[in-house]
Amino acid sequence: MNHIGKLNEQPLHKALKAWYAQPGDGIEASVDGYVIDIVQGDGLVEIQTGNFSALKGKLLTLVKDHPVRLVYPIAREKWLFKLPRKGWDAPRRRKSPKQGRVVEVFGELVSFPQLLQEKNFTLEVALIQEEEVRRYVGKKAWYKNGWKTVERRLLDVLERRVFGTPGDVATLLPPGLPETFTTADLSQALDIPRWLAQKMAYCLREMGVLAHVGKRGNAFLYERA
Repeated sequence: MNHIGKLNEQPLHKALKAWYAQPGDGIEASVDGYVIDIVQGDGLVEIQTGNFSALKGKLLTLVKDHPVRLVYPIAREKWLFKLPRKGWDAPRRRKSPKQGRVVEVFGELVSFPQLLQEKNFTLEVALIQEEEVRRYVGKKAWYKNGWKTVERRLLDVLERRVFGTPGDVATLLPPGLPETFTTADLSQALDIPRWLAQKMAYCLREMGVLAHVGKRGNAFLYERA
């Protein structure tokens, strides 16, 4: 069967599963050869805290016959908890200045943007408070000054945004965009990195929300479809 093994289940995934589950729900229940996080009546709830590509085949199969909701958490508020570097050190905890936003979901949604056109598919972004536990591993994790994330913990669910159609996702476009625009314009309007604006434009184009209408120099031009 195709599923997360309980022995390898991370604390954030386990906590979100408990948060979403209701009395009488099936937990880790088998449906069409897959193990589903939560079965609520006729509906299926899958919680994914990481890469969407691992779920692509599973979701494409399940939406043919079942209503499926994919829940993706984004940390609006995050605390960093650093374990002691030596046995006698004290752990350190501080709040990260970074605040996660709903548009970050496009970084993963590029794996299957067309699924929002399926009537049985719903995407939910859960904005959460999270604690990220890090352990010092030296040069093995140079990208975080030697600190490796070993665990993510749920502190609270602050807000839930549900997207059931491409039109719902289109509400994430900023209102001040010109009639035709590039991903550089989108990046500036939303104050997001260019690479994320490019993924957002790709997803919205695949959903039929945006249309590619030409080029400005080397940059593609888009307009609302």
